[in-house]
Amino acid sequence: MKLSHLAETLIGSEIIKLAGEIKEKQAKGEKIYNFTIGDFDPKVFPIPVEFEQEIITAYKEHYTNYPPADGIAELRKAVGDFIDEREGLAYDPAKEIVISCGGRPIIYATYRTIVDRGEKIVYATPSWNNNHYTHFLEAEHVVLETTPENDFMPTAAELKPLLKGATLLALCSPQNPTGTAFGKQQLEEICDLVLAENKSRGEGEKPLYVMFDQMYWVLTFGQTHHYNPVSLRPEMKNYTIFIDGMSKAFAATGVRVGWALGPAHVIGKMKSILSHVGAWSPMAEQKAAARYLVQKENVDKYLVHFKGEVEERLQKIYEGFDRLKAAGHQVEAIAPQAAIYLTIKLDLAGKQTADGKVLNDQAAVTSYILDEAKLAVVPFYAFGAAKNSPWYRLSVGTCVKEEIPAMLDKLQAALEKLK
Repeated sequence: MKLSHLAETLIGSEIIKLAGEIKEKQAKGEKIYNFTIGDFDPKVFPIPVEFEQEIITAYKEHYTNYPPADGIAELRKAVGDFIDEREGLAYDPAKEIVISCGGRPIIYATYRTIVDRGEKIVYATPSWNNNHYTHFLEAEHVVLETTPENDFMPTAAELKPLLKGATLLALCSPQNPTGTAFGKQQLEEICDLVLAENKSRGEGEKPLYVMFDQMYWVLTFGQTHHYNPVSLRPEMKNYTIFIDGMSKAFAATGVRVGWALGPAHVIGKMKSILSHVGAWSPMAEQKAAARYLVQKENVDKYLVHFKGEVEERLQKIYEGFDRLKAAGHQVEAIAPQAAIYLTIKLDLAGKQTADGKVLNDQAAVTSYILDEAKLAVVPFYAFGAAKNSPWYRLSVGTCVKEEIPAMLDKLQAALEKLK
């Protein structure tokens, strides 16, 4: 039976497909080192205990009714204060902040508010879901495939020929899937391009907006610093919509508290769209988040511990890949910068397995590593990159750190069997 054009043409998730294969193996009793999901195992990374208690308290106080469609005023103020104090970004809680149930609805609302059918959306690959959201709108995909030389982050030089006539530029830093982040000059140059493009447009012409997904911004490691467009170029406040929330900063993906910050005329329309979708965060969780975000000492204490645990896992796995590379294996990794992801390379296409089977393409490599090393990682082509890209996302959100040596040993044994 025929369905809508959108339903008929929407591409299925490669991650969900891979998850199905993993579940089949686990059902057979196989031990799988599952580094695929951009989520947290609550037994490994629980939410802050004070936040958890505030959620319980809010339910006991019977906050179970509908919240306002744009979020409770108490939470919008807490978010505004939190962002102002920690990022130096001043946004009016009444007009420039909207609350939603995580990042996905506000990303969708951003696309819906700004872009009309057929208009150009510029995004880099690999990146999370921009290809699908662009497809939702029947907009024009203007795709930049990034390179490892730039840590898979887009540069101004690469973007410059793409921005003319575009309506939306989708950026993410720290980035999912790469775990890399913009440098200061790199982002400044992109902001200058956007400002120049907007100055070139006529008075009645729609401007070029930037959707800046910074959901992982508190999770930076080593010398990495998080930069954002508005702090670097204050004039960018007229054109930037921030995507942010509790999900990744506090290992609270299932709690569903996200927010957007942006120009009042954009946020106002996003509120209207979200009110019809009904994508609000639950009332009790909103109350809890409002009460938790103002607990500065508890927030700081949690983030220090949480970041340390994430970084330790990323660093140990990175060092393991470095040793494998030094031993002559065709693998590589980019040093940890941010988020919960490590960018790794498994350049094994064309190699032959012990039973004489040739790994003809990257899909075969992915299957071999899963079957032989019991290691599950997500290929970059699941995020819009080329099908032959040898790069992968490795997520440590469910990683038990004591299992890392065994995982690396299994990978080494699988690599040594290849000819």
